[in-house]
Amino acid sequence: MTEWPKELLEIFNDPLLEDVRPKAAAPTASDRMQRKLEEVNNWIAINGREPRSNGDLKEKLMYAAMTRLRELGFEIWT
Repeated sequence: MTEWPKELLEIFNDPLLEDVRPKAAAPTASDRMQRKLEEVNNWIAINGREPRSNGDLKEKLMYAAMTRLRELGFEIWT
């Protein structure tokens, strides 16, 4: 285990650096698809049916996402 110099530890403990955090990694395409799949499945669970193309804006967006996910081979709850 490496010993950190006291001066370096003091810098890290400085209140000015309190809100400094490493940049979060950008989500991958796979992460976004998984998130969208969960969103569609949640919509189906809440509404008790699949979204339709003639519903309100949110339902139309869910329908489009569901259709695209199926085209890509994802399995949607029904």
